[in-house]
Amino acid sequence: MAGGGANGGFKAVRIVVAGDKGTGKSSLILTAVADTFPSNVPPVLPPTNLRPDIYPDKVPVTIIDTASSAETRGKLAEELKRADAVVLTYACDKPSTLDRLSTFWLPELQRLEVKVPVIVVGCKLDLRDEHSVSLEQVMSPIMHQFREIETCIECSALNHIQIPEVFYYSQKAVLHPTAPLFDQEAQTLKPRCIRALKRIFIICDQDRDGALSNAELNDFQVKCFNAPLQPSEIVGVKRVVQEKLPEGVNDRGLTLTGFLFLHALFIEKGRLETTWTVLRKFGYNNDIRLDVDQLPPPIKRTPDQTVELTNEAVDFLKETFSTFDIDGDGSLRTGEVEDLFSTAPESPWSEAPYEDAAERTALGGLSLDGFLSEWALMTARDPMYSIENLIYIGYSGDPSSAIHITRRRRIDRKKKQTDRNVFQCFVFGPKEAGKSALLNSFIGRPFSDNYFPTKEESYAANTLDQLEGKKTLILREIPDEVVGGLLSNKDALAACDVAVFVYDSSYEESWKKTTELLLKVASHGEATGYEVPCLIVAAKDDLNPHMAALQDSTRVSQNMGIDAPIPISTKLGDFNNVFRRIIVAAEHPHLSIPETEAGKSRKQYHRLINRSVMFVSVGAAVTLAGLAAYRVYAAKRSSSG
Repeated sequence: MAGGGANGGFKAVRIVVAGDKGTGKSSLILTAVADTFPSNVPPVLPPTNLRPDIYPDKVPVTIIDTASSAETRGKLAEELKRADAVVLTYACDKPSTLDRLSTFWLPELQRLEVKVPVIVVGCKLDLRDEHSVSLEQVMSPIMHQFREIETCIECSALNHIQIPEVFYYSQKAVLHPTAPLFDQEAQTLKPRCIRALKRIFIICDQDRDGALSNAELNDFQVKCFNAPLQPSEIVGVKRVVQEKLPEGVNDRGLTLTGFLFLHALFIEKGRLETTWTVLRKFGYNNDIRLDVDQLPPPIKRTPDQTVELTNEAVDFLKETFSTFDIDGDGSLRTGEVEDLFSTAPESPWSEAPYEDAAERTALGGLSLDGFLSEWALMTARDPMYSIENLIYIGYSGDPSSAIHITRRRRIDRKKKQTDRNVFQCFVFGPKEAGKSALLNSFIGRPFSDNYFPTKEESYAANTLDQLEGKKTLILREIPDEVVGGLLSNKDALAACDVAVFVYDSSYEESWKKTTELLLKVASHGEATGYEVPCLIVAAKDDLNPHMAALQDSTRVSQNMGIDAPIPISTKLGDFNNVFRRIIVAAEHPHLSIPETEAGKSRKQYHRLINRSVMFVSVGAAVTLAGLAAYRVYAAKRSSSG
C-alpha cells in the first residue's frame, strides 16, 4: 500500500497560535509566511494565510495570532473555540512559560471545551541553554497528563530551524489526526479503527476466502490511491508482513491480521495519511463513522408517522442471522452478536435502551424473533442509526430501500384501519403498580418479588403471531415522574399506537393515581389531535382486589367509552391475553379512544353549532324556494293580466 492525501473534506484549516506574551508567536507566524525573520514585529498580527501549495494536501491554512493580556481574554476564548488546531508556544529560554502550559493554557482549553489537536512549540531555540534537559524529557509528563497534545517541536525563527514543520504538523493533526486511530500509550490501533479496517477488508475480499489475493490487493490500491501496485511491490509488502508476523500472510494472500499490522506500521512511522486515505475512500469521517453522504438524506415525516424496515431489509437480516448463528442452535449468543457488529464502530445493543429489550433463549441468546424485534425497536426510535448499522454489517442495497415510512396515525383513525407491522405502546402507571413486571413478562423474564424503581424510560420488544402474519409490539415504560415532562410536548403521543394504564388492583390509592394519569393522557390527546386507544390493566390479580377501586375503574371505563379493566397476575403468569388485546386495539385505532367530560362537552357544542348551521341552511333554502315560487306566481299573474 502506498501513501495518499485525502483531506477529510476540509476546505481550509484554521490554526490559532496562543501562549504567554514574549514567547515568539508573531515572529513564528511572520517567518513562516515570508520565509525571513522580521525586523519589526507588531504586537498582534491580523489573520494570515499560507499558500495552499506549501504542503502536500494543498489545503489553505489560515493562522490566527492572539494577545494574552487580561483585557483581550474574551477575544482569545472566541478564537480558540473556532480553531481546527491550537499551537501553544513557550520560550526555550524562559522555563516559567513552559510551566504555564500545564498550569494555565492546557487547563484553559479544557475549561473552554476546545477539543482539537494541540501542538506545543518551543520558540527561540537559539537562546536555549545547551545544558538543559531534552524536549522529550520535558514534555513526556505533560503529554501523559494532557492527551490532546498531538506533538511537540522546538524551533528558531531567527535561524530558520523547523519553522515550516510547525504548521505542517498542525495542518496534519487536523487532516490526519492520531487520536482516533492509535493508542499512543498501548502502541496499538484503537478498537473503532480496527472495526472500520475489518469492514474494509471484508468488502475488498471479494471471493470471501479470508485473504486479499494479489488481484484484490491491486484493486484496493487503485481504489484508494489511484495507482496499481507492481508485482514486485506486492511481494515486498507481503515479505515485510511475513517477517514480522507470519500469520499475516497465507497461501491465499494477506490476512486480516496482516492488513491491520500494515496500518499499525504506517501509523508508527508517522504515515497517518495512508490509513486516513483508506478510511475516507470508504466513506469514514474523523470520528470513524460513516459520513453523512454515505447515508440517505434526512427522513421527512410528520410526528405521527413512524419508520419500519422493508421486507428487503428483513430478508437481509434473516440471512445475516443464519450466517452468524455459527453453532446452528437457532439463537445468537453474546459472542455471536459481538461478531456480527464487529464491523460497526461499536455494538449498538450493548447499552440501554436496546440492552435486554428483547427476549432471550434458555441459553441466553437472541432468537430470530428477538433479533428482528431489536432491529424493529432501533428503526422505530432512530431510523438513521438503524440504517447506518445495517450498512456496517453488510447491507449493500440502496440504503433508502431498507426503510418504509408508515401512514399517519391520524389517517389510520379516520380510515378505521392500519397497515403497520410495528406497534408502539406507552405503559403508564403509578409507582409499584406492576409496569416493569408487565414488560419483563412480555420478553419472558421470570417474575421477581423484589422491587426496583424505574428511573428512566425502558423498552421491551417482541413479536406476536396474528392471523395476517407476525406483528411486532414495542412496550415503552413511562415512569410516573417522567409523565409531566413527556406531556409538556404537544407531540408526546404522536408516536403512540396504544396507551396502557397499569394499576395495583389491591390498592385504592394506585387506582386514584391511575385515573389522574388516564385523564391527563386523554385530555392531551383531545387537545393535540393525537387521540390514542387506551386500555386499563388491573395488575396483581393474585392479591385481594380493593372492591371500591374495582367498581370505580369499571365505572370510569364505561363513562370514557373504553374496555373494562383487564385483570392480570404476572406472578401467576395469568396475562388474560393482554398483549394480543393491545395489538387488536392498535389494529383498530378508531376504537377504545377515551372521552373526557371536557371532550364530550366540546363535541356536544360542535354538534349544537352544526345543528344551528343546518337549521339556518334549511331555513334559507325554504326561503329561497318560497321566493322562487313567488316569482313564478307573480310572473304568471302579470302575464294573465
